[in-house]
Amino acid sequence: MAERIQKVLARAGYGSRRGLEVLIKAGQVTVNGGQAKLGDQISMGDTVRLEGKVLSAKRLWQQALPQVLLYNKPVGEVCSRKDPEGRRTIFQSLPAPDQGRWVSVGRLDITTSGLIILTTDGELANRLMHPSNEMDREYAVRVLGEVTPEIMQILRDGVELEDGIAKFMDIQRAGGDGANQWYHVVIQEGRNREVRRLWESQGLQVSRLMRVRYGPIIIPNQLKMGKWQLLEADDLAMLYEEVELVPQVAAEEVGKGRRNERMAKTAPLPKPGRGRKERPARVERNPRKAQRKSTEDSGKSTGKSPRLRGR
Repeated sequence: MAERIQKVLARAGYGSRRGLEVLIKAGQVTVNGGQAKLGDQISMGDTVRLEGKVLSAKRLWQQALPQVLLYNKPVGEVCSRKDPEGRRTIFQSLPAPDQGRWVSVGRLDITTSGLIILTTDGELANRLMHPSNEMDREYAVRVLGEVTPEIMQILRDGVELEDGIAKFMDIQRAGGDGANQWYHVVIQEGRNREVRRLWESQGLQVSRLMRVRYGPIIIPNQLKMGKWQLLEADDLAMLYEEVELVPQVAAEEVGKGRRNERMAKTAPLPKPGRGRKERPARVERNPRKAQRKSTEDSGKSTGKSPRLRGR
């Protein structure tokens, strides 16, 4: 059965679908000696090269259960695989996946800590990052300076930045003493330093920034800085359902149509790192997506705001 080349490569963990499309357009992918184009279809038996290297047919077509890993990134690490300045990358702290390679769902800059989601399924990564899915990114931010109700409303309404209008979908106070106050904010984009730039536009300084939620996934309380944790089977299935995907499973299980049976028969996940605890990571329904679905079903707006930690 033939499938689109970018879909096959993403599923096998060679990158996110958007990243692979860039490589295809740049002429870095060939099929049977000819340069591949977006939308080309490939089948088992085709010879595929990525950046000059022949790709494993077994990896391309063996539909093993994907993995999803949560990492609590510390300040000082970069999200690229290799850093020309020799700085530590997040990938140096991660275990080797059962199959494929880790694809990062978005990035955090070197001065931001918190939740990073990584997966071996490039299609899942693409769905989680795609603007059409409107995934909330929630941050805990410590701000230096006086934040008035007027400033909070301006940040909700939108501010003109150098790359266009940006705003917080929601913002609320979260405590603090003296000049430094904590807030929880929600954005739905992944623009460079967007949270910091929004605060700076109001003459305020961000002294600490942590991502605490991405879509339906809240960073587990027990996940310490610099540690990782794999999603359990039930939460993995829920995450796929959230982005309207069906998890890829081992070839011998295809067609049985029973998710619980498939999950039970898949290969075991790798042993956890030192940061792994008995309590599993938690996947919750994306409140904004649930709101949209309810609105579509009823034809009326629910008026609910995004769920924020501590609300």
